[in-house]
Amino acid sequence: MAEGDIHSFMQIVDLRQLHSRSLEDLFREETQRWQEELHWDYRPSIDLVRKFIDSHALGGCASLENGHLTGYGFYVVEEHKGLIGGLFVSSQHAHDATTERLLGEMLNTLRSLPRLARIEAQLMPFGIDLDSRFLSQHFRLHARQFMLLPLDKAKLAGEPLSAGLRIEPWTDRAFESAARLIQLAYANHVDGQINDQYRTEGGSLRFLRNIVLLPGCGQFLPEASFLVRTATADRLIGMILTSTVAEGVAHTTQVCVMPGYQGSGVGRHVMEHSIQALRRRNYQSLSLTVTSINKRAVELYERLGFCTVKKFAAGVWEA
Repeated sequence: MAEGDIHSFMQIVDLRQLHSRSLEDLFREETQRWQEELHWDYRPSIDLVRKFIDSHALGGCASLENGHLTGYGFYVVEEHKGLIGGLFVSSQHAHDATTERLLGEMLNTLRSLPRLARIEAQLMPFGIDLDSRFLSQHFRLHARQFMLLPLDKAKLAGEPLSAGLRIEPWTDRAFESAARLIQLAYANHVDGQINDQYRTEGGSLRFLRNIVLLPGCGQFLPEASFLVRTATADRLIGMILTSTVAEGVAHTTQVCVMPGYQGSGVGRHVMEHSIQALRRRNYQSLSLTVTSINKRAVELYERLGFCTVKKFAAGVWEA
């Protein structure tokens, strides 16, 4: 069947017209792909999607072909910004045509909103070509890597922190100082171009609350999350935050170091400290994502034993 014929049989429906039960086959296949390719238990995320779909509170759409739902996507809107949070198309159907229709529908809807000036997207491409479609929609793309470390193969140097610094467990009292750290650490950094929350203290605080207090990226694991402070002034100059994303699998959700201390071994020390904490708790693997142009970070993770298991792109459109 030609691609043009496929379009004539495809119907795009608003997510708010659906009940989550009708998407169960897609959810099941999507969960399987996350588990097989990324070692990630995606079921808690799907549970959130179900909740918002059934409350008719989630913007997005689904593709219907010959009576079967073949793909879906969703987005959220925050003030001036739209965020495409998910896009999945079943491998049993025509990926290219369905992907193009779903993405086009969501982008057209977002761009029609008054005062919306920016759209962000970081989507895992499970068997579909997303890059060319985002480029055709005038997005700026940043290559990223999903990296995985079997913890029993971690290469730890065991070097101590520099004199005058100390490491301590994460505490919720650190939210505000951690938000300031993120803002300063990502000033003039490519990740600040990808995620504009990093550009302000308020945005960084919202980001932190999402990963620490909400299941925004797995279940926060304070036992493997640490802060680095100056021993005398008690100034926060580095941190690592970790979540559980599957049984025995953790994910580094944030690691950053204050400018002026970068390149001094603080990043490696907090990574090793987190790895050791995970080993003591019998975790088997640790994953993270990194922007490919950030060569110093990529090389650090490779020296620790991480390998890239998937590549994807972060896309940004600005009016």
